[in-house]
Amino acid sequence: MHPLFKSLLAQKPVLTDGAWGTELQKLGLLPGAHPDFWNLSHPGQVSEVASRYVEAGSTVILTNTFRSNRIALGAHGQDVDVTALNAAGVDISRRAAAGRARVFASVGPSGKMLMSEEVTEAELERAFTEQCKALAEAGADALLIETMSDLEEARIALRAARTTGLPVIVSMVFDSGKEKDRTMMGSTPEQVAAALGEAGADAIGANCGLGIEGYIPVCARLRKATSLPLWIKPNAGMPEMADGRITYRTTPEEFARGSRDLERAGADFIGGCCGTTPEFIRAVRATLHPVR
Repeated sequence: MHPLFKSLLAQKPVLTDGAWGTELQKLGLLPGAHPDFWNLSHPGQVSEVASRYVEAGSTVILTNTFRSNRIALGAHGQDVDVTALNAAGVDISRRAAAGRARVFASVGPSGKMLMSEEVTEAELERAFTEQCKALAEAGADALLIETMSDLEEARIALRAARTTGLPVIVSMVFDSGKEKDRTMMGSTPEQVAAALGEAGADAIGANCGLGIEGYIPVCARLRKATSLPLWIKPNAGMPEMADGRITYRTTPEEFARGSRDLERAGADFIGGCCGTTPEFIRAVRATLHPVR
């Protein structure tokens, strides 16, 4: 186990953060706007989100860099300074953490599909290498490759991330198949654990796609398939439309109760994805670490 993870997991489960995009929208980010650009244009608001998670009790917070690879930036990719965008994201989270939390830099998918030849392996590797290098040089403690639905793209991103020398977590989305226990490309938890372990991930996991109840059995299967630390960040239930807006019905208290079962299933890092807020993290902390 990487020394950083060994140190953090001395008091497991480690509490991570919750959603970022919806929190930024509360501060004025327009729906559909690219949140990562706020690292340069609205650093104060981005810092506010990070600070709220630190205050809620997160031991690990992420960076607002989920879509900051050149391919995911799309039409903006040729005009944006990718290094500056990622460096700003790390700097904002590091300042907000102020030594109270570790900063794991977020690396999301490209948004293009290898299978349909929308992107090549070489293009993916260049984009992920560029981003990961920028995140590492800016001072991130670890890299989190997250919300991946294609195991092959995840492996390419992992290969790029490993060149930095930082510990790397790879987190997949399991929300497909009859039992909602496969990635979009059909990979099972067991296949993911085997492939990512062989590829050199320091930890693996699952995020987005399902609520906490759905990820408890996925987590248990990952735990049986690997000895690597497990990173799990479920949604606040499944999204629903209400008055033209996406809403999530799971409450912080319900999510916190489920976190205990997630811990029993083998999760080492626990946080939230879409629809979760600092209130969710505060409730989970009170449940999992009541004396802290």
